[in-house]
Amino acid sequence: MIARYWLLLAASAGVGAILILRRRFAVVTVTGQSMVPALADGDRVLVRRVRLGRIRAGDVVVVEKPDGEAGWRKPPANRVAGHEWLIKRAAAVPSDPLPDSFRACWPALPDELVPAGKLVVLGDSPAGSYDSRVIGYIPGERLLGVVARRMTAGS
Repeated sequence: MIARYWLLLAASAGVGAILILRRRFAVVTVTGQSMVPALADGDRVLVRRVRLGRIRAGDVVVVEKPDGEAGWRKPPANRVAGHEWLIKRAAAVPSDPLPDSFRACWPALPDELVPAGKLVVLGDSPAGSYDSRVIGYIPGERLLGVVARRMTAGS
């Protein structure tokens, strides 16, 4: 009877730990070549869920891909499955100066600094990268998190 109690307690603790880890971390697969050489198409990365205030310029981040030219029509995603994600490098965070490559694509912007609640992301391979040069600012609520590590290499 006591052994059964301890077995049930251990199983419950294991389930609880898995639920906590799923809330803190996500696994996302890299699609495309915009982050070569850091990440390649097919790589899987472990993403630590964080808020915009915890991101620094230079971090590799995962942000929700907009629905097209209309931007984001759906509420921000809190689940990985069923959503498209962009894996890019944070080029500037709130209060940072705008990167020259971003400003060149958006010359009419009145600000010299990234506004509060926004993020500028760029691919490591700029040719053909779908990033802030095309999208503009990324709203902070569209941030999934920061890449903690690459789990597997692509084929």
